[in-house]
Amino acid sequence: MRCGSAAGRSSSPTATSGVSEPGRRPHRVGAGPAVVALGGGHGLSASLAALRLMTEQLTAVVTVADDGGSSGRLREELDVLPPGDLRMALSALCDESDWGRTWRDVLQHRFHTEGALDNHAVGNLLIVALWQLLGDPVEGLDWVGRLLGARGRVLPMSAVPLTIEADVAVHGELCTVRGQSAVAVAPGRVEAVRIVPADPPACAEAVAAVDSADWVVLGPGSWFTSVLPHVLVPELSAALHRTQARRCVTLNLVPSAHPTAMTAYQHLCALADHAPGLRVDVVVADPSAVEDLDALTSQAASMGAQLLLRQVRVGDGTPRHDALRLAGAYRDAFEQVWGDLDGDVDGGRMSPWR
Repeated sequence: MRCGSAAGRSSSPTATSGVSEPGRRPHRVGAGPAVVALGGGHGLSASLAALRLMTEQLTAVVTVADDGGSSGRLREELDVLPPGDLRMALSALCDESDWGRTWRDVLQHRFHTEGALDNHAVGNLLIVALWQLLGDPVEGLDWVGRLLGARGRVLPMSAVPLTIEADVAVHGELCTVRGQSAVAVAPGRVEAVRIVPADPPACAEAVAAVDSADWVVLGPGSWFTSVLPHVLVPELSAALHRTQARRCVTLNLVPSAHPTAMTAYQHLCALADHAPGLRVDVVVADPSAVEDLDALTSQAASMGAQLLLRQVRVGDGTPRHDALRLAGAYRDAFEQVWGDLDGDVDGGRMSPWR
């Protein structure tokens, strides 16, 4: 399977936001900025749920290193990209109609059985079936997006499946942990990550989206397995460094209760260590997740960024992002509104992008 341009394929579905063919969406009055969100899993779903409220020009670029569960089984058996994180991003962008929500629920449905289908998600099977039929991962994802009436486009970050390797410090010893699912539960502190192969081909459409974006959003999400891999794919990293887009980093809400959990400051340092020279314009953080404000502010400034503190968690106190509040934070970031704000955003309303 390849991950290249689908231009010129008359059979390729058009996006619901008015794109005549895969590629950059043309700017339109009222369409909002062209935004590329990078990540994977629940973190990317959170940023997409917010960004879709403020722009019609939205592209998700998704990690392809998952090796566990349904995705891992399909990846190993059929030699395909792991579809799970791509499925989740598509579901987050579904049309808010009965049609869109129903197909979202179908994609997210998992079988529970004593047989071979146990824990497989319907959407994973559908995506892989389209890949086998069409021979093109991007075109297959576009077809699923059309089925959902997706409010944006979903792309893999790499044309081939990747493996995560991490250096993990355990009781003063440094060991190597291989595989995303193993890194996610590894005891100790992750010191660094790398991808295998080290120089994979990036998805051409993902690189083009970053090059032509107005804003690029990194995070939130599992920092070492969902966020940092994007800056390790050489072609994608080069695009992130050269793009004229402004860059926004969204930090996670709260550190894990594990004693080796990283602080918000350490997360930002890890990004700087893995992407030397990457300029960041804005860092969005919830005040409740900031342990050392001075250190975080200083680190953000060293990367060229303004720290934007906003309450973006849900009201029940759990470590989940509220889509409306996060959208309000992104709007302030994009419009460079830096002052402290109290209360809910717009009393629960979002004004159109200006």
